[in-house]
Amino acid sequence: MYDIDDVGVFLGLDVGKSAHHGHGLTPSGKKVFDKQLPNSEPKLRAVFDKLAAKFNTVLVIVDQPASIGALPLTVARHARCKVAYLPGLAMRRIADLYPGEAKTDAKDAAVIADAARTMPHTLRSLHLTDEITAELTVLVGFDQDLAAEATRTSNRIRGLLTQFHPSLERVLGPRLDHCAVTWLLERYGSPAALPKAGRRKLVELIRPKAPRMAERLIDEVFDALGEQTVIVPSTGTLDIVIPSFARSLAAVHEQRRALETQIRQLLEAHPLSPVLTSIPGVAVRTAATLLVTVGDGTSFPTAAHPASYAGLAPTTKSSGTSIHGEHAPRGGNRQLKRAMFTQALLRLARHRISVLFAMLRDGAFYESRPAAAVS
Repeated sequence: MYDIDDVGVFLGLDVGKSAHHGHGLTPSGKKVFDKQLPNSEPKLRAVFDKLAAKFNTVLVIVDQPASIGALPLTVARHARCKVAYLPGLAMRRIADLYPGEAKTDAKDAAVIADAARTMPHTLRSLHLTDEITAELTVLVGFDQDLAAEATRTSNRIRGLLTQFHPSLERVLGPRLDHCAVTWLLERYGSPAALPKAGRRKLVELIRPKAPRMAERLIDEVFDALGEQTVIVPSTGTLDIVIPSFARSLAAVHEQRRALETQIRQLLEAHPLSPVLTSIPGVAVRTAATLLVTVGDGTSFPTAAHPASYAGLAPTTKSSGTSIHGEHAPRGGNRQLKRAMFTQALLRLARHRISVLFAMLRDGAFYESRPAAAVS
């Protein structure tokens, strides 16, 4: 539970891009502030200082601690205010308890302030993020954007190949992450260009990029080309479109490789890096995602809390005497859920969250246990 014993005023902020709406309540529930605040340091600092001068300790609560909520939180810390975070899912459920169906910034700010005052157990503490984690947060977000872009571009290439030459797509589509394949499509991106280049020439051209699979790949390409004798109308457009997409995809892959190096360097400088990477299947990107989503684990009282946060706590659906079994929740932090689903189903992922919590809490390395003999 969040400590609110010495709080003089609860200032809920519904954060926005250009302005935030603030709603202040005393511990008894008296409204002492209800205004819009421009998203600028001088205006924010003036309000925080004024409230602190009158009520001593100010607790600033936001529903978005990152992106547009970053500046007010930073200013609040500099003004020696306490800060906390009310997760969006909790806020929406709490908001349903208040009368009226209208959703306004003023109402949301009031809900945030009142929830902090009356239900402090719903709050999460926001410790000052160290510089390494702050930088990782930006880089991990950028890497995820690049990954999404790579997926979109790959899907476009596979869609076009499927439309005009399905056999060729079955060979090249699953291998679009390989630099040899994108290089090949940049230069010979259509079913017509590939046979013109010739089998032997293509093998020699891609061998430096794929020494072990060059000959096998080109053999499979030519086998696929031989399976289709008809030419689908507009196939000639692939000479323009596929190389363009392939260049874009190769550039994104190169950016991600360079970014992974930067993420690795930052991660290795963090004291929890060897703890996280000791988990089987957790490499640089997954470890960085875990670090920026759960931090050092101190903001979660028990292992059940990060499991719920990740949407990995199975829920039982029941009605009367009928129990329909356990199901994966639809909500939760998508980044954390995706990271924990790398090699696990729901129950195993839930167990891994508990293990992660214990490792972070104790600073302990992962220890594998041999499977027990079945008698």
